[in-house]
Amino acid sequence: MPQRNDTAIWSGLFRISAESGQTLQAQIRQAIVAAILDRQIAASMPLPSCRILAEKLGVARGTVVLAFQQLVDQGFLVARERRGHFVNPEVLATPAKPHQKMPDNANEIDWKARRKIAASDMPRPAKLDNWIKSSYPFVYGQFDPALFPTAEWRECNRMALAVLEIRNWAADMVDRDDPLLIEQIQARLLPRRGIFANPDEIIITLGAQNALYMLANLLMSKGSKVAMEDPGYPDARSIFRLAGADIAPTPVDTSGIVTSAIPSDAGFVFVTPSHHCPTMVPLSAERRQDLLARASRHNQIIIEDGYDSQLLDEAPQQALKSLDRSGRVIYVGSMSKTLAPGLRLGYIVASAGLISELRALRRFMLRHPPANNQRAVALFLSLGHHEALVRRLSAAFDERRKRLVHAISAFLPEWRSTDSAGGASLWLEGPRGTDSRGLAEAAASRSVIIEPGDRFFDQVDKPSRFMRLGISSISLQHIEPGIRELATAAGRRPAAA
Repeated sequence: MPQRNDTAIWSGLFRISAESGQTLQAQIRQAIVAAILDRQIAASMPLPSCRILAEKLGVARGTVVLAFQQLVDQGFLVARERRGHFVNPEVLATPAKPHQKMPDNANEIDWKARRKIAASDMPRPAKLDNWIKSSYPFVYGQFDPALFPTAEWRECNRMALAVLEIRNWAADMVDRDDPLLIEQIQARLLPRRGIFANPDEIIITLGAQNALYMLANLLMSKGSKVAMEDPGYPDARSIFRLAGADIAPTPVDTSGIVTSAIPSDAGFVFVTPSHHCPTMVPLSAERRQDLLARASRHNQIIIEDGYDSQLLDEAPQQALKSLDRSGRVIYVGSMSKTLAPGLRLGYIVASAGLISELRALRRFMLRHPPANNQRAVALFLSLGHHEALVRRLSAAFDERRKRLVHAISAFLPEWRSTDSAGGASLWLEGPRGTDSRGLAEAAASRSVIIEPGDRFFDQVDKPSRFMRLGISSISLQHIEPGIRELATAAGRRPAAA
């Protein structure tokens, strides 16, 4: 009979890592479950004792005890007195899924020729796989673990897992959203932007990109023309093109999108008026009024992305949606820049008729965003945690932005930055002849991550001297040394501090 302490048998099954996002107990359970389902542990083979396995893995014995007990509770293991833990025979009685052999000609299928939309041909996002391990991550749209409200978020998730709460969100909601979340968005998020909406004028989405994709699928088709800021939000541009729309690149200056350059035959105008993506300049009051007037005159629909709008600004402007009296403005919001980008939760505010159509479309796509996440976020908002987080993030980002501007002035004086308060990034223009993509590669070798600016322009086939530096995920004390390293990568000898 195989022995439970036979090292050769168990060495390949239990591999845990301190760098994994899972707890040690969870990793042990996952390894055992995988081995059971893959038929790598026979029913007659006792598992190593908790003491031996704990010594082998270098973990506390109690960690292994808890892992084994939970697997017993779940029915994967059975405990036999004085003999140890064994695989539950009932689990092994279930036939294993056979490995299917791929046909010999599987590689001959030309999937690109069969596709109906060219998603893989669209510009790819910036490659930021290991940004969190970088010493100087000047990346946009990521979070700072030191600022994340871990205790508050855990509290809200625990509350969402209460028995009565589970009854509220566990059922299939079909095309509805969590009423508490709609209420909280209506009462706590939208008024900050001057928007007052009824519950039937709000729908929850899986982030801003999901919102734009639904709008493009519902409203656009081949030949639709969309006026977009240039430079502008690259993923929005790709989403509209996937829907068949033609993009009309529209220039941007220090007052935002140049409204006089918007084609009159464009059926849609996509704008980021709170903080322009990527220059961060706000759309001036005069341009806002002109944009609304032109939209009414030319029967255009305005898609407003509330880009970086939840942070507190020194002189915040109301959303375009708050000035809209004709129902032509569709507002897209997200909690990615404040709570967490991985949460993937956003919303659309529009007329009730459009929201009704979006609900019908969303039902066929995904029915509704996960209701447990909706309830946890609703509780997070209702307890005031989000407002406290916004104040903390706004203060931290303001300090970081000032430190970044000072460091650039000291170590990269030939680079010109947009002087715009608020937001979570800085847009920089380098001297003529600068190739920001080459600079990004050189900087990466010094553990500095920057974002080249070419992807924000409609024409990306030539080198760009622009770059974007994010401040949401880099600590204050790392900003100046990071810019010193960036200056070295750019070929300049940093000045003395």
